Amino acid sequence: MAVTITTSAAEHISKCLQERGEGEGLRVKVKPSGCSGYSYVLDFADRIEANDEVFEEQGVKILVDKDSLPLLDGTQVDYVQEGLNRFFRFNNPRVKDECGCGESFSV
Repeated sequence: MAVTITTSAAEHISKCLQERGEGEGLRVKVKPSGCSGYSYVLDFADRIEANDEVFEEQGVKILVDKDSLPLLDGTQVDYVQEGLNRFFRFNNPRVKDECGCGESFSV
């Protein structure tokens, strides 16, 4: 099982951690939410928890709790700019459907 990141995402995460002055990496998890079933939750992790799986790529750590990992396995985290908007995009091969607003997904 693995979660990967693009060069763009790695650069953005690294920059944010440097600006914060602390942190282990980016925590990615899912929670039941929205009209399709699940939504992604992102936060900077200041420590690695016992329940975390840690994936390190391009000098950046991605932390995923063991409950979320089956829903995130194979996901690539990207950081994109579309016009004036910048955001993380999840290329998750497990997603079967997404809601119309793009905030939630089902597997």
